[in-house]
Amino acid sequence: MKGASAAVTAWVVFRKEIVDALRDRRTLAVVLVSSVLLGPLVMIALSAYIATFEARAEQRDVYVSGIEHAPSLKNYFERQTYTVHEAPADFEARLRLSKFSDPVVVVPTDFETAVLSGDAPVVEVVSDSANRQAESGTGRIHQLLAGYLRERATLDLAMRGVSPELLRPMEVEERDLASTQTRAAQVTGMLPFFVMMAVLYGALTAALDTTAGERERGSLEPLLMNPAERFALVLGKWGAVASLGMLIAVLSCLSFLPAQWLLRSDNLQALFQFGWREAALFLAVLLPFAAALSAVLMAVAIRCKSFKEAQANSTVVVLGVSLLPLVTVFNQSGESPWHLWVPGLAQSVLMARVLKGEGFGAEQVAVPLVACLLLTAVGVWLVARMLKTAAVR
Repeated sequence: MKGASAAVTAWVVFRKEIVDALRDRRTLAVVLVSSVLLGPLVMIALSAYIATFEARAEQRDVYVSGIEHAPSLKNYFERQTYTVHEAPADFEARLRLSKFSDPVVVVPTDFETAVLSGDAPVVEVVSDSANRQAESGTGRIHQLLAGYLRERATLDLAMRGVSPELLRPMEVEERDLASTQTRAAQVTGMLPFFVMMAVLYGALTAALDTTAGERERGSLEPLLMNPAERFALVLGKWGAVASLGMLIAVLSCLSFLPAQWLLRSDNLQALFQFGWREAALFLAVLLPFAAALSAVLMAVAIRCKSFKEAQANSTVVVLGVSLLPLVTVFNQSGESPWHLWVPGLAQSVLMARVLKGEGFGAEQVAVPLVACLLLTAVGVWLVARMLKTAAVR
């Protein structure tokens, strides 16, 4: 009977906390919009950014300063279906100010004379590394000029009766081992971070309000005066906070499904494959993480006397969740077994595997699941202990 009474108490507290959280519709709407839509909006903005570079790569324009000194070079550009434009007189200043978005080929006045005499004229490709749009076009211009050099070398050798094949003693072919999803993960690798931050902020407000918020409002004392076990009260509060965090996790993962339809980059849309299977694998690692985060945030906030103080203390948790995924960025030796034992880092690693199309097995989920369960138990125990032994003021 005692266990049944504790379960009833936990259920009553759970329903009360859920109703209180849903009653504050303005805060809930802000959390939902900022947490759920942030990831898809960033992905759509990124696709638009990539689409602009793809559109520029498809443009067949080349800007040259002094093209009148190199008719053979102009002829080669036009045979490659490029349109040759005269560069502005002040192109250097405009490149520095990012008001001009194309690299400029600078041809010396003695270009044709040097080429005919067998000398090597210096042709400059002028850009600005701080000008992203102009810098992105330098590779295309270098390839175009390299093609001109190969053509001239072939013609010179043919005129001297030398086979151009002598300069190519071997053929070099490139083979990329990365799968389609692995290449896409280089761009979409930020999605796990946004999903985890959505879960964090989804549980943050509820965790602070149900502990430090109630203490500040003076509504925690009447609750503790009831002849109910502290563990049952804490379990009900934690259940409500964890449920909100899990709801945010579900909505955040599912939001990427329709977001794929709005991607403006055709290449990214073809590479990025996020379906129901990927969403389910994300949730398999995110739901225990949401439960653990809720317990940790409550354990941090229960020691604070005001909501503002709890917000300041919870920044430690926010900072930890934000920085832990960076371990995989700076660790060039790949994944390590201990990564799966660190909540936050383990979720980032496993979700990155999903984006690469690798997936994971049950044994790989078991390690972060045990770590999250242990963290949840410790957090709930600390909150119950604090309510039982500390004076409530």
